Amino acid sequence: IIRSADQGKTGIVARLKSVFGKLKAKATDVAKGMKKIGQDDPRRIVHSVKVALALTIVSLFYYFRPLYDGFGPSGMWAVLTVVVIFEFTVGATLCKALNRGLATFLAGSLGIGAEYLASLFGEKGEPVVLGFLVFLLAAASTFTRFFPHIKKKYDYGLLIFTLTFSLVAVSGYRVEKIIELAHQRLSTIIIGGATCMIISIFLCPVWAGEELHNLIALNLEKLATFLEA
Repeated sequence: IIRSADQGKTGIVARLKSVFGKLKAKATDVAKGMKKIGQDDPRRIVHSVKVALALTIVSLFYYFRPLYDGFGPSGMWAVLTVVVIFEFTVGATLCKALNRGLATFLAGSLGIGAEYLASLFGEKGEPVVLGFLVFLLAAASTFTRFFPHIKKKYDYGLLIFTLTFSLVAVSGYRVEKIIELAHQRLSTIIIGGATCMIISIFLCPVWAGEELHNLIALNLEKLATFLEA
């Protein structure tokens, strides 16, 4: 019996060692992969730091009371804006920022108009009209995204348009100061986008043209090495 117990303990210890050994090997592989990615293009590390810096700056809307009192919970939209629009190159960041800004302004304006129009139908008719308008705009904007030339350039903008219109129209039903709410959200989105653009342009900028040039040079070097071999 004692021998069986010892064998069982030995088997458990061996399995635990095997599990820890596999975890260690996987952790080592992940660390090597991260190191290789950073060595292949150090700008990726710089980009990660830039995104973290932008998020830290816009988070001040929640950390500092005076800023929070000015924008309220809408300050979170600045954080979301940084997360979704900050891209590797300056051009891609600018494109997403313009798409988001224009889509938010247009959808916010239509959302306020929809809320005003629905209020004309009384307390009972207002939610029905709002539901119909949300359904109509969401269906139309989603269908528009299937057009190839629109999907290529404005897919993200239409997505933000649908999201913003729905949020403004729906939340406006329970919020009295809907214009103030829309103004706060638009302001924080503009601030988030401006933060991304300033950091992307002035802090180790990466331009798409330069990136293309580097890729072409790298591919030519690989081709030359292949032909020499």
